[in-house]
Amino acid sequence: MDIAIKTIINDVQRQLLENQVDIFLGYRKLDGHSIPHGYTRNNLEELSGLCISQNRYPLEKAATRLAQKHPNLKIGLIARDCNQRSLNVLYTWNQLNPDNIKTIGVNCCPSPVKDHGDCSYLEPRTTGPYKQEHGMDFNASPKDLVDTMTSQDRFERWMYEFNKCIKCYGCRNICPVCFCKECSLEHDGLVEPGVLPAEVPVFHLVRATHMAGRCIDCGLCEDTCPAHIPLRLLYREANEIVSGIFNFQPGQDMEKSPFSIIGDTIEAQLTPL
Repeated sequence: MDIAIKTIINDVQRQLLENQVDIFLGYRKLDGHSIPHGYTRNNLEELSGLCISQNRYPLEKAATRLAQKHPNLKIGLIARDCNQRSLNVLYTWNQLNPDNIKTIGVNCCPSPVKDHGDCSYLEPRTTGPYKQEHGMDFNASPKDLVDTMTSQDRFERWMYEFNKCIKCYGCRNICPVCFCKECSLEHDGLVEPGVLPAEVPVFHLVRATHMAGRCIDCGLCEDTCPAHIPLRLLYREANEIVSGIFNFQPGQDMEKSPFSIIGDTIEAQLTPL
């Protein structure tokens, strides 16, 4: 057994036995696949199968669901950098109580100062020639789009991408910071139910608006999308606007989103987009 994994297993066992946590969310192997699994004091023997998965799942979303049903539950979980960013967002939106959350960090995210990373977006995605000509390059940046394309070109390329949507809701369901009990994407007045493809561009613009100031750039939505829509790029564009106006980066710390402040006056200096 890998020394790092053994250390994590021992730490999780100690936390459970000392009642520091009631449940620990990690991964286990099942039929050759790493899947999310909850470890408790009642199944300590299963800890021998705890592993670190290269497949990413929003464990903090599971923690949010558990906390909704059991507000006083003490929850531990494996946390990559993106998990920690989304936890910070969930704390500031009062979806989780940081006093009831305990994390064990693992190294993963793309950075020249970190070794042994295994995040699913460490390597650039391959963009095919037809997509490069008609759609959006997975590896483009919002600034590149503004500098190299006209607004009409950007519009046409995004319409090409949006028209591929099969309205599976995978982007919403996998998102660790989507927690609304009533979703606008299922509101009859905004998105007509039972219609495919999804209303273009309303469906994706509604979601992008909700991601502004909230998206922590984990890339899970893009990993999940069966239509290969560059959703991470779309939400980065929305966050670029928020960052430019409010100088705010979601999840970097426990600073509240400017959109969560009601009744206070916010002075903002507009900058060119």
